[in-house]
Amino acid sequence: MYLGVDIGSSSSKAVILDEGGNIAGQAVINIGTGSRGPQKVIEEALSQAGIERTQIARTVVTGYGRMTFEGADKQITEISCHAKGVSAVAPDARTIIDIGGQDAKVISIDELGNVKNFVMNEKCAAGTGRFLEVMGRVLDTTIDGLSDMAERGVEGVTISSTCTVFAESEMISQLAAGKKIEDVALGAHKSIAQRVAGLVNRIGISPEVVLSGGVALNESVIRALEKELGYDIIRLKSPQTMGALGAAIYAMGLDKNGTEA
Repeated sequence: MYLGVDIGSSSSKAVILDEGGNIAGQAVINIGTGSRGPQKVIEEALSQAGIERTQIARTVVTGYGRMTFEGADKQITEISCHAKGVSAVAPDARTIIDIGGQDAKVISIDELGNVKNFVMNEKCAAGTGRFLEVMGRVLDTTIDGLSDMAERGVEGVTISSTCTVFAESEMISQLAAGKKIEDVALGAHKSIAQRVAGLVNRIGISPEVVLSGGVALNESVIRALEKELGYDIIRLKSPQTMGALGAAIYAMGLDKNGTEA
């Protein structure tokens, strides 16, 4: 068995593959680096697979908190792991948009899942899951509730700030000016789409386009991105675990000394 662990800023993910490369267990815990999230998510994946930790042959760790994890055979960047994981479940993917809790990335890959180019956001947490959390707090709702509100919006208000803190103030001002809450929610989703589209434009876009990361569970973000980019976006069954899946695939390719076989 082979274990891939993805430790993010706000969540931990784990995927276990069997000898044939099939997923034997996977889990997501909504607490990340600096917590018991990594250990808890591994325990949950092991339980789902019905095995003990001693049955894991090799482990690869990735993500924001990979340097704090002990016991892995190798650490690999989340860029490479997301590319490998997405390529495994969507072989025709050539552009990956990964929106996590604290950052957003756009990755260009080839037909083998190798990274050709990538770019990351550089300004605060705008265009990330954290941005959605803050906007949800302003509108007194959850991220899911924010998506539902946006679906009922008619004319999204403009949120121009590139910093989450300033964007929060901008939303409050829009509400104070009498804008409908649904239109403010729609504006928040459009703002994310515009920020991410700016990243995409820096390296170019090639179909097919895949969205990974926790924000990919938000249908309103996907629709806003499709409208902004002019491309359909592939929906993945488990977008949060793509980094962990890629890490597990890399683990399968390591020899007993932790080097690529």
